[in-house]
Amino acid sequence: MEWTAPPSGRARLLAFDGGGIRGLFSLEIARRMEALLREKHGRPDAVLADYFHYMGGTSTGAIIATFLSWGLPVDEVIRLYRENARVMFTKAGLSSIHKHRFAGQPISDFLKDFFVEDDGTPATLGTAKLRTLLLVVTRNASTGSPWPMSNNPRALYNDRSQPGCNLDLPLWQIVRASTAAPTFFPPEVIEIADRHSGQTKKQVFAFEDGGVTPFNNPSYLLYTMATLPEYRLNWPDGKDCLSLVSVGTGRVKTGRGTRIDENLLGQAKSIPTALISSAQWMQDLLCRQHGECRHGEPLDSEIGDLIRENPRGAFLYARYDRTIGEADMEAALKVSKKGFTLDNIELMDFLGGMGRAYAEQAVKLEHFDDHE
Repeated sequence: MEWTAPPSGRARLLAFDGGGIRGLFSLEIARRMEALLREKHGRPDAVLADYFHYMGGTSTGAIIATFLSWGLPVDEVIRLYRENARVMFTKAGLSSIHKHRFAGQPISDFLKDFFVEDDGTPATLGTAKLRTLLLVVTRNASTGSPWPMSNNPRALYNDRSQPGCNLDLPLWQIVRASTAAPTFFPPEVIEIADRHSGQTKKQVFAFEDGGVTPFNNPSYLLYTMATLPEYRLNWPDGKDCLSLVSVGTGRVKTGRGTRIDENLLGQAKSIPTALISSAQWMQDLLCRQHGECRHGEPLDSEIGDLIRENPRGAFLYARYDRTIGEADMEAALKVSKKGFTLDNIELMDFLGGMGRAYAEQAVKLEHFDDHE
């Protein structure tokens, strides 16, 4: 595919965090970016796939990135999210309720019905309908390892002459795997041919949400997969060669506040979220350290936001996200007593409004598009 060659000018990467229904916050940021690019280039029908070369996402971010890589305008992605949210969060039946909260079939059906070729057959990861390079972050629960999958035809496991070619896997199934959050959804079971056995034997793997890896924020991984020679894309880096935009879903504080001690149940509930949040912070720090940060909230009170010139910067970098503070929490509780949970579809309008207000204030083209 021609778009594996290093783009002329600056290669542009776009990454979306996981965060459940809070993906609607991310989509308002994407909508603002799309509107600014349409205005600048005088193309009212332009979409983000016309501008970015490589998109990636984890969990809900994988859904967003895949829809955008498919060539959809952001308004259409928002419509699909809102119309299908209640279907995607369908309660599990009595036989499954002790394993996971929601049924897997409705979200599978939604993705399976959408990601098809013109003749109605399932689109694969190698489909020509994807207009950009795409990264979907999953976790192989069977092996216990992160499994980032991309449609880069040069990648080691994307060789169509070998068994187990990832490009032949159904696209809907890969996206569904990235969203299979433990306790929320059942894992996605995928059969993959074993290229090391010397036979055509297939192995069965259970895949889970990519958020259960260090890459719920996949931005630094996306940069790595675009530039590290072992990933076989090997695009050059440098501020004139690469830009990276990272989009969050709103940061909910995970500390226990004035509660010095915590019971076992409280610890069990809070530790996974705390670990994911800490990993997200680290990915953001890596991007700000190795790139030239043009925008982002302060990381902490010691190092601040790191927005400054970086003569050795490997890429231009912008991080769009905001802390969800006490006032936000109180306002959200007036809308829904469930607050900022990943599955709280009662907050869809609230999240959209919060995202629009933030995007209007924060998103500027000079953060990632300064001289093109």
